[in-house]
Amino acid sequence: MTEPSAPAPERSPEPSRPVRSWVRSAPGTHVWLLVIFCTSLVIVFATDPYETYLLHRNSSNLVQLNEHPVQSLLLSAFWIENPGSLPMYVVLFELFHARVERAVGTLRWLLVVATAHIAATLISQKVVLHQIQHHDAPRHLIHVVDIGVSYGLAASAGLLTYLLPGRWKYLYAAAVIAFFAIPLAADATFTDLGHAIALAIGFAFWPVTRGRSAANNSLARYGR
Repeated sequence: MTEPSAPAPERSPEPSRPVRSWVRSAPGTHVWLLVIFCTSLVIVFATDPYETYLLHRNSSNLVQLNEHPVQSLLLSAFWIENPGSLPMYVVLFELFHARVERAVGTLRWLLVVATAHIAATLISQKVVLHQIQHHDAPRHLIHVVDIGVSYGLAASAGLLTYLLPGRWKYLYAAAVIAFFAIPLAADATFTDLGHAIALAIGFAFWPVTRGRSAANNSLARYGR
């Protein structure tokens, strides 16, 4: 009679490989950053006409949503208009996306971010269409460059609220709401509206954080 095989051991921490451990603890965040790095390099080395073409072709504006809806919604999340802002996005991804992904898991994090990106894009562009049809906005906005990762960041920023301890979550929530609400109230653009929608979606996904703590999960998963 053969003895049952022993269960596979858990992956042990890798203190000698902190960078590898850090990346593996939030794979979705870092794959996304890698793709953005590659597309930013393309923009850096592209000629001006080709750069303009790429930004508009991968935008989720009204023209592209009408002609290539799935493609425009997907690809617009992997480009940034100014490659010089890439270091800032690296910091923001680590502060928000990576922390949320470690706490709730890659699939749940991806669900929240994708939902926010798609919903914020579609609703904000629907508002643009309504304004154009009622002559409240110029028609050239159908070709506006609408790319970037900010809607997903806004959603993660909202979801992070529930992962913070004690009173910090209330102070943080007030700060993040003010950060997105002030531009919306002062001189709202479709992007400001999209940010507000994405933030609200992040708040609405609070059930995925039940029983989870960003600090505890980060300590538990880091280095595995």
